Amino acid sequence: MASLTHVLKQADFVLKTPLLRQILVPTAKIFTYYAGYREMGLKLDDILIEETPVMQKAIARLPASESYARNYRILTAHQLSLSQSILPESKAVKPEEDIPYLTPYILEAEAEAFEKDELNNISFSK
Repeated sequence: MASLTHVLKQADFVLKTPLLRQILVPTAKIFTYYAGYREMGLKLDDILIEETPVMQKAIARLPASESYARNYRILTAHQLSLSQSILPESKAVKPEEDIPYLTPYILEAEAEAFEKDELNNISFSK
């Protein structure tokens, strides 16, 4: 399973390579549009898998206001899903509003987990 750190490194490589950028950035925008999570009032970080220890630690580190906003967006999306409807365009999340609010906390938690793993598996040689 790829960590968010690896994904960001690959994304940086794509953005630094002109040909890949020219092909993949428009494709990514189209994919994001058709994914439909913004029409449900969600941001990208809201749909990441939460059941990992790293994600649990990152979510726990969110400020209270951001955590409340996240929970509200998720509950709204569940309600929309149950009623089989979407938000009107005026209330849907705009691309410029879809900023990665959880990503810095995830990267921090991944770095700590990696460091802990390295320290737990350290070996000494003579």
